[in-house]
Formats: sequence, C-alpha cells, structure tokens
Amino acid sequence: MQIAIVGLPYSGKTTLFQTVTGIDSNSLQKKDETKAIVKVPDKRLDKLSSIFNPKKTVYASLEIVDLAGQQKIEGKSPFSENFLAKVKNNDALLQVVRGFEDDSCPHPEGSIDLLRDINALETEFILSDMTMFETRIERLNKQLQKLNNDETKKELAIVSRWLELLQDNKALRDLEFNSDEKKFLKIFQPLTAKPLLIALNLDETKVKDSEKIVEDIKNKITGKNLTISAFFAKIELELGQLAPDEAETFMKDYGIKESALDRLIGDSYNLLGVQSFFTVGEDECRAWTIRKGDTAQEAAAVIHSDFYNNFIRAETVGYDDFISNGSFAKCKEKGLFRLEGKEYIVKNGDILSIRHS
Repeated sequence: MQIAIVGLPYSGKTTLFQTVTGIDSNSLQKKDETKAIVKVPDKRLDKLSSIFNPKKTVYASLEIVDLAGQQKIEGKSPFSENFLAKVKNNDALLQVVRGFEDDSCPHPEGSIDLLRDINALETEFILSDMTMFETRIERLNKQLQKLNNDETKKELAIVSRWLELLQDNKALRDLEFNSDEKKFLKIFQPLTAKPLLIALNLDETKVKDSEKIVEDIKNKITGKNLTISAFFAKIELELGQLAPDEAETFMKDYGIKESALDRLIGDSYNLLGVQSFFTVGEDECRAWTIRKGDTAQEAAAVIHSDFYNNFIRAETVGYDDFISNGSFAKCKEKGLFRLEGKEYIVKNGDILSIRHS
C-alpha cells in the first residue's frame, strides 16, 4: 500500500512524514517527493514471535510519500500537473490541513480555515478529473465516428456518467463500482476516487477540544471512503522520538490516545478495506496484507504467485483461539484447527499454513 501526504504549503506535511517514518529532518532533501517504508505495528505478531522465537519476524509494511508543497501563483492553481500526476500513483491520500497559528510561517491564504482548505484541495482534484474525462470523451466520440465499437460505447457511457457527477461537484469516491467501472478506474486513476484521510493539524493547546473540532468538520463534510482525525505536529514529532515507556507517559500527560502512526495505520486499513493474516514457524513469523473478503486461494497467492494455481488446502486457526489454547495441538483437540478449501474467506488475524502441489 502506498499513501501520499498532500496539502497546502506550511500545513505540516513534512512534520507528519517525519513523525510516522522516524526520519530525521537533517536526512531530508528538497525534492518533488520523498518516500519511506514503515513497518505496520502489530501486537499480535509480537506475541506470536515471542511464542515461536523465529529467526526472523516480518511485519506488514506501508509506503508513505511526502509530496513537495506547491507555491501559489496569483490566478493559477496551487497544484501543478506534475504534482497531480504523482498523486495518482497512490492507493490513498492523506491531506494535512493547517489548524495552528504561527507568525513565523504565515498561512498562504492569510488565515486559518479548516473547511476552506479541505474544499480547496477537493476542488482542484475535481477540476483535474473533469479535464481528464472531457479529453477522453472527445477522443472516444471521434473513435465512434470511425468505428461503432461496443467496448468504446461502454467506456464512453461510464466516463460520461463520472463527468456528470464531477460537474455536480461530487467526488467519485462516493460511488459503488461494478467490475467494468473498476477496470477503467485502474486505467484512469481519478483523484477523487482515492480514499481520503484528512488530518487536522491542530495546535497543542487544542488537544482537549480536538474531538469537538473533528466532529464539527465531519458534520460539514459528508462522503464515503473518507475519514477525519486530529494531529498535533509539534508534540507528536517529539512523541515519535521517545522510548515506548516514555512515549506512553507523554501521551497520557497530553491526553493523546494513540500515536500518529497507529492512527494512520488504522484509518488506512479501514479505508482501503484490508486486513492481516499470519504465517508462523521457527524460521519466520510474518504478517501478510490482503483485502477483506479475499479467499484462502487469493491469500496463498500473496505468499507466492505459484501457490494460487497449485493450491490444495489451507490449515487455519484464528489468532485468538490459538492464544487462548496455547498450541496447535490443543486447537486440534477442540476442533479449532481446520482444513479449509480455496473458497474459504480469510478472517482478520487468521494463522494460515498453505498446502500446495
């Protein structure tokens, strides 16, 4: 999974990037985009590793992309075509919205307005998608004049419907897509179809008021595949640099319930509809990421592409059942350790062992 951090200049994008990746500011170089791979914290995997004591523990991972801020030019969009093209290459977007005052770093618009800044980025994404589909529709109509093709008609109907929604100022992420539409989604990668996480970067004095501020914004912004949470750049950057026990105390003192990384992971997994399953053993304990609803055969393919076609059975037991009983043998005695076929729907936290030819 790859998530891009976007937003207006001076909103705190790079600070959030540093917080969740642990990269020191001195290591960052000024460029269009900076990428980092972060391990997905998982206490279940920690527990399994403590039981099996493997040679290697492999966490699921998430790629975070910090896209360079755009300088506003009077009369022009604050987002270049190059910037928007880079945004398209991500599975989800994390918009950082400035909610703090700082005289040394004035807001580009001259004032703090969370709703205005959220809508400003959404408007740019809508306009970008509209331009793309208008160009595509023009080409499709020309193709139909030369050859009356059913596939071309199908594509034209789909993108025309999408354009109408965008013209009504509606994001495509609100739609339910059928199989044909999903195919064209992969081709065009419209920005407004991307799941969106909105991080309100608030002043540290607003920690106690943050839930009310978030709720107020949620009441003004509706839509599917979108989530809003609060972030406190200055104190959360410090938090990310502390030892676990110190960080826990720090969070309690400020009233922060979980770290920025944990919130980002949780929100991302929920928005993207993904979950983890585990493989365990003396050599390796590993977390694997799949989509909710994936079958055992599809999960096997994540481990190795050959396992899909050569799949025989999946030995499986739920994480909670395994921990409660302490061993595979005990789980077998109670009928909790099962052999499942290719159509079995993998559950979050399942421990799998794939049988294959």
